[in-house]
Parts: sequence; structure tokens; C-alpha cells
Amino acid sequence: MHELALCEAIVGVVEPYAGDRHVDVVRVKVGALRQVVPESLEFCWSLLREHSGVPGLVDARLELELVPAEVVCRSCGQRAQIESRWSVCCPHCASADVEVTCGDEFLVTSLDVT
Repeated sequence: MHELALCEAIVGVVEPYAGDRHVDVVRVKVGALRQVVPESLEFCWSLLREHSGVPGLVDARLELELVPAEVVCRSCGQRAQIESRWSVCCPHCASADVEVTCGDEFLVTSLDVT
């Protein structure tokens, strides 16, 4: 379950910014191509936040922004959203010669601290 490792990485990013303050919300942008199961990530977060050693995270909420995958096809020039997490071929011409423009993010975007 790589979601646990991802949550450990989130704690590593949040901890220096939180300092001694209480963290209410951690916002994370997750791209569809990251193959993250949101429910698993939230479950791992609920376990890890209590045992992270960071007192301000004990009841911090994880808020996910799910980003769909989008590509620009070098063959036909079309921009398209990818529906499948398993194939990044152009849905217009089926070419695999595409540039992923979004959907591979995994980024802590903001914190609410008090």
C-alpha cells in the first residue's frame, strides 16, 4: 500500500511549516495518473496523523483535490482528457505520442493552521 508512504511524505512536508501550531486541514492535489486510491490515502492519513510524532497533526483533516489526466496529442494536435488510468493514448486518433499536461500531480497545496 503505497498510500502509507505518501502520507509519510505529506507529514514530512507539513511538519516544518506547521511548527508548534495546530493543523486543521492539509490540502493535497492528486493527479489521476498517480494511481492513488483516495479512500486508502484518507485511511492511512487517519492512522499516521495520530502516530506521526507531530502534536499539531492529531486531528488534521486531509482534503483532496482530484485532478483528471489531460494530454496533448503530437500526432493530431488535439487536447483531451484521459478517462482510463491505464492508457494515455489520444482518445481522438489512438496515438501514444502524447504529452501529459496534467494528471500526474501529487502536491501539498496549502494548510490551515491555528
